[in-house]
Amino acid sequence: MKEQINAYNNVLELIGNTPLIKLNKVTENLKGNFYAKVEAFNPGHSTKDRIALYIIEEAERQGILTPGDTIIETTSGNTGFSIAMVSIIKGYNCILAVSSKSSKDKIDMLRTMGAKVYVCPAHVSADDERSYYNVAKRLHEETKGSVYINQYFNQLNIDAHYKTTGPEIWEQTKGQITHLVACSGTGGTISGAAKFLKEQNPNIRILGVDAFGSVLKKYHETKEFDNDEIYPYRIEGLGKNLIPTATDFDVIDQFMKVTDEESAHTARELAKTEGLFVGYTSGAAFQAVKQFAQENEFNENSNVVVVFPDHGSRYMSKIFSDDWMNEQGFFDSVNIEETQKIEFIK
Repeated sequence: MKEQINAYNNVLELIGNTPLIKLNKVTENLKGNFYAKVEAFNPGHSTKDRIALYIIEEAERQGILTPGDTIIETTSGNTGFSIAMVSIIKGYNCILAVSSKSSKDKIDMLRTMGAKVYVCPAHVSADDERSYYNVAKRLHEETKGSVYINQYFNQLNIDAHYKTTGPEIWEQTKGQITHLVACSGTGGTISGAAKFLKEQNPNIRILGVDAFGSVLKKYHETKEFDNDEIYPYRIEGLGKNLIPTATDFDVIDQFMKVTDEESAHTARELAKTEGLFVGYTSGAAFQAVKQFAQENEFNENSNVVVVFPDHGSRYMSKIFSDDWMNEQGFFDSVNIEETQKIEFIK
């Protein structure tokens, strides 16, 4: 009898169970132990694989989706890629409304994965007919046999991380986690993981990361939506100009805002110190760790898990491009030494 070949049936079986990696050099001056939950190890290179598979399979269980149907979503890029990947395997069409803030790399990847892509202006209000929220809604209304994932207002976004990300972190840390640091965009990752972790130990501190130009931090503190908080910023997949119901603000203890510039440099620092080639939002997450550390959030006994949501390859035309960094004014007298000269041998 022949031995069975040890192979996965398809890429979807690789989703989840991402590694926890200790951070060493970049944390030398910080109190505590720091671990990165590196979601780039998912087959779609981001944490959004989890919600794409979970929400689509739930729709299948309920009979909402049948082969040949069309899946529609709003995305800054990562969710779209994950949905396109799942759609290919399961036999669905995929239409995506994407923010113009998304990197060219992300948009090209979506097209490569067979999705039909609509690029919508980033810096318009959420209720503008051109916003990617409203474009997706219109496309859903116009497309027969379509399902709108609507990740910002879908409870299943939270459920996916409650059932996967949270339990994985608890098991990997053997219950010794003291802090979870995660960026908040739709809010699904931080809310779902936090809900599970708080049920195991209510003393675990849940620290959210927001962007300057976003309303989330102030809403968490005041329960008031302040339109004056909103202005353009560059980080993708972080912060919002509306309040997503997929964010459970009650399980988040505190928010920290980070800048575009510092987050970009921190992402580049992670590559050069830890060998972790991670994305813009990952840089934002660890930039927040630095700022929380300055406020004495951590001590020698802290075990801090930081979620790194995606891979650096999606930002080659942005934060990992010296030309883009220069155009944004992100290379100054302090950071200019980051650039590396390329020498051509003739």
